[in-house]
Order: sequence, then structure tokens, then C-alpha cells
Amino acid sequence: MSTPGDRPPLPEPLPRPVVDNHCHLDMDDSAEQLSVLDALERAGSVNVPRIVQIGCDLPGAKWAVQVAEAHDAIVAGVALHPNEAPRLAADGQLDDALAEIESLVVASPRVRAVGETGLDYFRTGEEGRAAQHESFRAHIAMAKKHDKTLVIHDRDSHADVLAVLDEVGAPERTVMHCFSGHADFARACVERGFWLSYAGTVTFKNAQPVRDALAVTPLDRVLVETDAPFLTPTPYRGRPNASYLVPTTVRAMAQVLEVELEELCEAINTNSDAAFGGPWG
Repeated sequence: MSTPGDRPPLPEPLPRPVVDNHCHLDMDDSAEQLSVLDALERAGSVNVPRIVQIGCDLPGAKWAVQVAEAHDAIVAGVALHPNEAPRLAADGQLDDALAEIESLVVASPRVRAVGETGLDYFRTGEEGRAAQHESFRAHIAMAKKHDKTLVIHDRDSHADVLAVLDEVGAPERTVMHCFSGHADFARACVERGFWLSYAGTVTFKNAQPVRDALAVTPLDRVLVETDAPFLTPTPYRGRPNASYLVPTTVRAMAQVLEVELEELCEAINTNSDAAFGGPWG
């Protein structure tokens, strides 16, 4: 009998390769931890041969670069998570931390993205929002300066995220990570040329607005991600997520989009290369 901590079984492999566009390999603290090699092997066995590893603070960003340099299948995104910004600002360390992130962007070609950055009004109150906005703007400038993809974290802040991007100008390549908006917000993002990355939330019973958003997202703007070890797709909610579970989410997405599974896989793989500055691995 399985327990909440057990890892879900391997799903049926996808008919075409697909990229996990947002993963946190360093955050796996489950009872059955996967090494990077194990995570890559399991993912590859179900036709998920490539991963975008995201670092959300300075230690995580440094680790993301190291693991990307060690494994051809992985590229890195580095940034300060929105919820990091108020803490760093309160300690007088935000500017120095942003400078360290930029040094990582410059130092390694394995860094394809600046992110995840953005705004999070769920965990940060009014008192921390100025620091979040300052950090977000700095990351946008960094992505444009160094021709990197911008990966955006947006939680309960849709209007302000778009307002900032419209004011300063979005980078050429912008990805809305773990898209959580409704259909109108999806259309607004697509109009601006963004890619929308969908996670296991599309399988959640209470996530009909996200499925409505996916349904109006053009096939050439769709990405998939795990946000592992979080957001494990149904029917495995509450158990550890990993890149090898991407097929479960992709199959649900194909049903929402009313497209053949093979067509969706091919689109996601092509979109991933475009969104992150070309193929890798």
C-alpha cells in the first residue's frame, strides 16, 4: 500500500520528447530523495530528456549553474525569488545579491534564463512590495542586457506584473511560469508574445480557470513544467513531484486543447527551444 511520501510510479512514456521547463532538483527533501542522475534517468525513460533547473536564491542559483555545467541535459535559470527580495532589502543586502546573480548570468553560457523573478502578493504584504518591484525591475533589465529569457513568478499579482512589463518593456523571450491566471489574462500575455508554462495544476479539480486559460493559449505559446518537487499532478497530489511525471500533465493538457498527444509534444519541444534561446543536450 502506498503512503503520501511514496514516489508515484513511472507513467507511460510520451510519443515524442518534451522538456520540463521549470524544476527545482535541489529542493527534493522527500524520504526517497532522487539524485540528479536518478532524476534524469527516470525522466529520460518517459521521453523527458531535458530540464530547466531554476535557482531561487543565491545558494540555489549557484547550485543551478554547477549542475547545468555538469549535465548536458540541464540548463539553468538564476534569480532571487520575489519573496527573497523583502528579506534581503531589510538586511541591506538586495543590491549585492542582485550583483551576484548578474555575475552568474555573465559567467556561464549554461545560464539560459533570469528567473524566477516577479511579484508574489500571496506571501508578501504591502510592506514588502516595494522591494519586490525593485528586484523585479532589476531582473528584467538584467535579462534584456544579457539576452536571456525572463522567467516570471506571478502569484495574486497579475495586473501589476503586466503593468511593470509594459512600463519597462519585456525581454524578447518571456515565460510565465506555472501559469495561474484566467482566460483573459492568458490572452493578454499571448498578445505580448509571452510563453505560458502549465504545471500539474491543470489536473487539479479546483483549477477550471487554469484549464480555461490553457484552452485559449495558441499551440505555439504552450510550455509544460513540473515546478518539482511541488504541484504533483492528479492522481498523485501530496506525493513528491519530479520531471518523470511530465507525461501525466501533458496528457491532461492534450485533452483540454483537443489536440493529438504527439502534436502537443512536438509543439512543446519546439517552443522550449524557442523560449530558452535554442536547443541543448
